[in-house]
Amino acid sequence: MNIQEYLARISYNESHKDADLQTLTVIFQHHIQAIPFENLSMHCGETIELDLQSTYNKIVREKRGGWCLETNHLLFWALQELGYDVCILGGNSYDPAERAYTTEINHILLKVVIKGSSYIVDAGFGGVYQMWQPLMLISGKDQPQIPGIFRFMEDNGTWYFEKVKRKHYIPPEQSVPFTQNPEPGNIRKIYTFTLEPRHINDFQELNMYLQVSPDNILQKKSLCSLQTPEGLYGLVGWTFTEIKYSYMEDMDLLQITTLTDEEVEKTLKDKFNIVLKNKLTP
Repeated sequence: MNIQEYLARISYNESHKDADLQTLTVIFQHHIQAIPFENLSMHCGETIELDLQSTYNKIVREKRGGWCLETNHLLFWALQELGYDVCILGGNSYDPAERAYTTEINHILLKVVIKGSSYIVDAGFGGVYQMWQPLMLISGKDQPQIPGIFRFMEDNGTWYFEKVKRKHYIPPEQSVPFTQNPEPGNIRKIYTFTLEPRHINDFQELNMYLQVSPDNILQKKSLCSLQTPEGLYGLVGWTFTEIKYSYMEDMDLLQITTLTDEEVEKTLKDKFNIVLKNKLTP
Protein backbone atom coordinates (compact mmCIF):
# COMPACT_ATOMS: atom_id res chain seq x y z
CA MET A 1 0.00 0.00 0.00
CA ASN A 2 1.42 3.31 -1.09
CA ILE A 3 0.26 6.77 -0.02
CA GLN A 4 1.24 8.24 -3.40
CA GLU A 5 -1.03 5.72 -5.10
CA TYR A 6 -3.90 6.78 -2.81
CA LEU A 7 -3.23 10.47 -3.53
CA ALA A 8 -3.22 9.73 -7.28
CA ARG A 9 -6.56 7.87 -6.86
CA ILE A 10 -8.14 11.00 -5.40
CA SER A 11 -6.33 13.28 -7.93
CA TYR A 12 -4.46 15.15 -5.20
CA ASN A 13 -1.07 16.39 -6.37
CA GLU A 14 -0.34 19.29 -4.04
CA SER A 15 2.04 19.35 -1.07
CA HIS A 16 1.16 17.25 1.96
CA LYS A 17 4.18 17.92 4.14
CA ASP A 18 2.14 19.91 6.67
CA ALA A 19 -0.45 17.90 8.61
CA ASP A 20 -2.57 21.03 9.03
CA LEU A 21 -6.27 21.83 8.70
CA GLN A 22 -5.94 23.35 5.23
CA THR A 23 -4.27 20.23 3.81
CA LEU A 24 -6.78 17.98 5.59
CA THR A 25 -9.69 19.94 4.09
CA VAL A 26 -8.38 19.71 0.53
CA ILE A 27 -7.51 16.00 0.80
CA PHE A 28 -10.95 15.31 2.28
CA GLN A 29 -12.70 17.14 -0.57
CA HIS A 30 -10.68 15.23 -3.15
CA HIS A 31 -11.58 11.97 -1.36
CA ILE A 32 -15.36 12.55 -1.38
CA GLN A 33 -15.34 13.72 -5.02
CA ALA A 34 -13.32 10.72 -6.22
CA ILE A 35 -14.52 7.82 -4.06
CA PRO A 36 -18.25 7.03 -4.24
CA PHE A 37 -20.26 5.94 -1.22
CA GLU A 38 -21.64 2.63 -2.53
CA ASN A 39 -22.84 -0.81 -1.49
CA LEU A 40 -22.82 -2.35 -4.99
CA SER A 41 -20.71 -5.33 -3.89
CA MET A 42 -23.72 -6.59 -1.93
CA HIS A 43 -25.80 -6.52 -5.11
CA CYS A 44 -23.10 -8.13 -7.28
CA GLY A 45 -22.60 -11.24 -5.18
CA GLU A 46 -19.27 -9.99 -3.79
CA THR A 47 -18.27 -10.34 -0.16
CA ILE A 48 -16.99 -7.20 1.58
CA GLU A 49 -13.87 -7.98 3.61
CA LEU A 50 -13.11 -5.53 6.38
CA ASP A 51 -9.35 -5.47 6.32
CA LEU A 52 -7.19 -2.63 5.11
CA GLN A 53 -5.46 -4.48 2.28
CA SER A 54 -8.80 -5.61 0.76
CA THR A 55 -10.26 -2.12 1.12
CA TYR A 56 -7.14 -0.53 -0.38
CA ASN A 57 -7.15 -2.91 -3.37
CA LYS A 58 -10.86 -2.37 -3.99
CA ILE A 59 -10.95 1.44 -3.71
CA VAL A 60 -7.46 2.49 -4.81
CA ARG A 61 -6.50 -0.16 -7.38
CA GLU A 62 -9.89 -1.25 -8.70
CA LYS A 63 -11.24 2.32 -8.53
CA ARG A 64 -14.38 1.33 -6.69
CA GLY A 65 -16.14 3.08 -3.82
CA GLY A 66 -17.31 1.61 -0.55
CA TRP A 67 -19.61 2.08 2.40
CA CYS A 68 -18.58 3.89 5.60
CA LEU A 69 -16.65 0.93 7.01
CA GLU A 70 -14.43 0.90 3.93
CA THR A 71 -14.07 4.51 2.82
CA ASN A 72 -13.50 5.92 6.33
CA HIS A 73 -11.09 3.08 7.17
CA LEU A 74 -9.05 3.92 4.06
CA LEU A 75 -9.13 7.62 4.96
CA PHE A 76 -8.01 6.76 8.52
CA TRP A 77 -4.99 4.89 7.12
CA ALA A 78 -4.15 7.72 4.69
CA LEU A 79 -4.34 10.43 7.37
CA GLN A 80 -2.15 8.38 9.69
CA GLU A 81 0.39 7.96 6.88
CA LEU A 82 0.34 11.74 6.35
CA GLY A 83 1.15 12.39 10.01
CA TYR A 84 -2.28 13.31 11.42
CA ASP A 85 -3.40 12.53 14.97
CA VAL A 86 -6.52 10.56 14.00
CA CYS A 87 -8.72 7.95 15.68
CA ILE A 88 -11.79 5.90 14.74
CA LEU A 89 -15.14 6.51 16.49
CA GLY A 90 -18.40 4.57 16.33
CA GLY A 91 -21.78 6.12 15.54
CA ASN A 92 -25.46 5.16 15.87
CA SER A 93 -27.33 6.41 12.81
CA TYR A 94 -30.81 7.88 12.93
CA ASP A 95 -33.63 5.90 11.32
CA PRO A 96 -36.32 8.34 10.12
CA ALA A 97 -38.87 5.51 9.73
CA GLU A 98 -38.43 4.51 13.37
CA ARG A 99 -37.80 8.11 14.49
CA ALA A 100 -35.02 6.77 16.67
CA TYR A 101 -31.27 6.14 16.70
CA THR A 102 -30.12 2.55 16.26
CA THR A 103 -29.37 0.74 19.52
CA GLU A 104 -26.20 -0.82 18.07
CA ILE A 105 -23.26 1.07 16.60
CA ASN A 106 -23.59 0.93 12.81
CA HIS A 107 -21.38 3.74 11.52
CA ILE A 108 -17.70 4.63 11.54
CA LEU A 109 -16.34 8.18 11.66
CA LEU A 110 -12.99 9.81 12.40
CA LYS A 111 -11.74 12.37 14.90
CA VAL A 112 -8.65 14.37 13.96
CA VAL A 113 -6.81 16.58 16.46
CA ILE A 114 -4.85 19.53 15.06
CA LYS A 115 -3.05 21.98 17.37
CA GLY A 116 -5.25 20.96 20.27
CA SER A 117 -8.57 21.35 18.40
CA SER A 118 -10.71 18.32 17.54
CA TYR A 119 -12.44 17.89 14.17
CA ILE A 120 -14.88 15.27 12.94
CA VAL A 121 -14.08 13.90 9.49
CA ASP A 122 -16.58 11.53 7.88
CA ALA A 123 -16.36 10.54 4.21
CA GLY A 124 -18.85 7.73 4.58
CA PHE A 125 -22.38 9.03 4.92
CA GLY A 126 -23.06 9.79 1.26
CA GLY A 127 -26.00 11.62 -0.26
CA VAL A 128 -27.13 15.02 1.00
CA TYR A 129 -25.90 14.36 4.55
CA GLN A 130 -22.26 14.18 3.48
CA MET A 131 -20.14 16.93 5.03
CA TRP A 132 -17.81 18.66 2.59
CA GLN A 133 -15.22 19.87 5.10
CA PRO A 134 -13.96 18.72 8.50
CA LEU A 135 -16.28 19.99 11.23
CA MET A 136 -14.98 21.45 14.47
CA LEU A 137 -16.11 19.33 17.41
CA ILE A 138 -17.99 22.02 19.30
CA SER A 139 -21.50 21.81 20.76
CA GLY A 140 -24.33 24.07 19.64
CA LYS A 141 -22.47 25.97 16.92
CA ASP A 142 -23.90 26.22 13.40
CA GLN A 143 -21.25 25.28 10.83
CA PRO A 144 -22.45 26.32 7.36
CA GLN A 145 -21.07 24.48 4.34
CA ILE A 146 -22.20 24.28 0.70
CA PRO A 147 -24.46 21.23 1.36
CA GLY A 148 -26.15 23.07 4.25
CA ILE A 149 -25.73 23.93 7.92
CA PHE A 150 -24.32 21.16 10.12
CA ARG A 151 -24.02 21.15 13.89
CA PHE A 152 -23.17 19.01 16.88
CA MET A 153 -25.03 18.98 20.19
CA GLU A 154 -23.40 17.36 23.20
CA ASP A 155 -25.33 15.90 26.13
CA ASN A 156 -23.60 14.08 28.96
CA GLY A 157 -20.81 12.65 26.78
CA THR A 158 -23.06 11.75 23.84
CA TRP A 159 -22.69 13.86 20.71
CA TYR A 160 -25.57 14.40 18.28
CA PHE A 161 -24.85 15.25 14.66
CA GLU A 162 -27.57 17.01 12.64
CA LYS A 163 -28.18 19.12 9.57
CA VAL A 164 -30.63 21.91 8.78
CA LYS A 165 -32.83 20.65 5.93
CA ARG A 166 -33.15 22.61 2.71
CA LYS A 167 -36.04 22.69 0.27
CA HIS A 168 -35.85 20.86 -3.04
CA TYR A 169 -36.80 22.30 -6.40
CA ILE A 170 -37.92 19.70 -8.94
CA PRO A 171 -38.45 21.07 -12.48
CA PRO A 172 -42.16 21.08 -13.44
CA GLU A 173 -41.64 18.75 -16.43
CA GLN A 174 -40.53 15.98 -14.09
CA SER A 175 -43.56 14.07 -12.89
CA VAL A 176 -41.50 11.73 -10.75
CA PRO A 177 -43.13 10.85 -7.44
CA PHE A 178 -40.82 12.20 -4.77
CA THR A 179 -41.75 11.91 -1.13
CA GLN A 180 -40.33 14.52 1.17
CA ASN A 181 -39.08 13.31 4.51
CA PRO A 182 -42.29 12.82 6.55
CA GLU A 183 -40.60 14.23 9.62
CA PRO A 184 -41.75 17.66 10.73
CA GLY A 185 -39.35 20.50 11.41
CA ASN A 186 -36.28 21.59 9.54
CA ILE A 187 -33.64 19.58 11.42
CA ARG A 188 -32.51 16.20 10.11
CA LYS A 189 -30.88 14.06 12.77
CA ILE A 190 -27.97 12.07 11.29
CA TYR A 191 -26.25 10.08 14.05
CA THR A 192 -24.96 10.06 17.62
CA PHE A 193 -21.48 9.10 18.79
CA THR A 194 -19.18 9.17 21.80
CA LEU A 195 -15.46 9.96 21.87
CA GLU A 196 -14.47 6.43 22.89
CA PRO A 197 -11.71 5.37 20.45
CA ARG A 198 -12.52 2.26 18.39
CA HIS A 199 -10.55 -0.26 16.36
CA ILE A 200 -11.61 -1.52 12.94
CA ASN A 201 -12.00 -5.01 14.44
CA ASP A 202 -14.84 -3.63 16.59
CA PHE A 203 -16.84 -3.42 13.33
CA GLN A 204 -16.20 -6.93 11.95
CA GLU A 205 -19.48 -8.30 13.29
CA LEU A 206 -21.40 -5.31 11.90
CA ASN A 207 -19.72 -5.78 8.51
CA MET A 208 -20.91 -9.40 8.37
CA TYR A 209 -24.37 -8.60 9.76
CA LEU A 210 -25.09 -5.87 7.18
CA GLN A 211 -24.30 -8.31 4.38
CA VAL A 212 -26.70 -11.02 5.57
CA SER A 213 -29.51 -9.19 7.41
CA PRO A 214 -32.45 -8.84 5.00
CA ASP A 215 -34.12 -5.97 6.87
CA ASN A 216 -31.46 -3.27 6.57
CA ILE A 217 -31.59 -0.50 3.98
CA LEU A 218 -28.29 -1.60 2.41
CA GLN A 219 -29.80 -5.00 1.55
CA LYS A 220 -33.01 -3.48 0.23
CA LYS A 221 -31.45 -0.86 -2.05
CA SER A 222 -28.39 -0.69 -4.28
CA LEU A 223 -26.84 2.70 -3.54
CA CYS A 224 -24.12 4.79 -5.10
CA SER A 225 -23.53 8.50 -4.45
CA LEU A 226 -20.68 10.82 -5.28
CA GLN A 227 -20.13 14.44 -4.30
CA THR A 228 -19.49 16.78 -7.24
CA PRO A 229 -18.13 20.35 -7.27
CA GLU A 230 -21.75 21.65 -7.43
CA GLY A 231 -23.71 19.02 -5.55
CA LEU A 232 -23.95 15.28 -5.96
CA TYR A 233 -24.90 12.32 -8.12
CA GLY A 234 -27.02 9.59 -6.58
CA LEU A 235 -28.08 6.22 -7.95
CA VAL A 236 -30.61 4.23 -5.93
CA GLY A 237 -31.78 1.13 -7.78
CA TRP A 238 -32.72 2.44 -11.24
CA THR A 239 -33.26 6.04 -10.10
CA PHE A 240 -30.52 8.51 -10.94
CA THR A 241 -30.64 11.86 -9.16
CA GLU A 242 -28.48 14.89 -9.81
CA ILE A 243 -28.53 17.57 -7.12
CA LYS A 244 -27.22 21.07 -7.52
CA TYR A 245 -26.84 22.84 -4.18
CA SER A 246 -28.20 26.35 -3.63
CA TYR A 247 -29.75 26.51 -7.08
CA MET A 248 -32.00 29.19 -5.63
CA GLU A 249 -31.86 30.74 -2.19
CA ASP A 250 -32.08 27.95 0.40
CA MET A 251 -33.22 25.54 -2.31
CA ASP A 252 -31.47 22.69 -4.10
CA LEU A 253 -32.24 21.61 -7.68
CA LEU A 254 -33.19 17.94 -8.08
CA GLN A 255 -33.20 16.25 -11.47
CA ILE A 256 -34.45 12.69 -11.39
CA THR A 257 -34.21 10.09 -14.17
CA THR A 258 -35.37 6.48 -14.22
CA LEU A 259 -32.84 4.27 -15.99
CA THR A 260 -32.94 0.95 -17.82
CA ASP A 261 -30.56 -1.87 -16.84
CA GLU A 262 -28.19 -0.90 -19.69
CA GLU A 263 -28.29 2.76 -18.64
CA VAL A 264 -27.43 1.82 -15.04
CA GLU A 265 -24.15 0.28 -16.20
CA LYS A 266 -23.38 3.27 -18.43
CA THR A 267 -24.24 5.77 -15.68
CA LEU A 268 -21.96 3.99 -13.20
CA LYS A 269 -19.11 4.33 -15.68
CA ASP A 270 -19.82 7.88 -16.88
CA LYS A 271 -20.84 9.55 -13.61
CA PHE A 272 -19.13 7.46 -10.91
CA ASN A 273 -16.14 6.08 -12.84
CA ILE A 274 -17.12 2.57 -11.70
CA VAL A 275 -16.80 -0.53 -13.88
CA LEU A 276 -18.10 -3.62 -12.09
CA LYS A 277 -16.53 -7.04 -12.60
CA ASN A 278 -19.75 -8.89 -11.71
CA LYS A 279 -23.32 -8.37 -12.84
CA LEU A 280 -25.24 -5.83 -10.75
CA THR A 281 -28.83 -6.59 -9.81
CA PRO A 282 -30.22 -3.13 -8.99
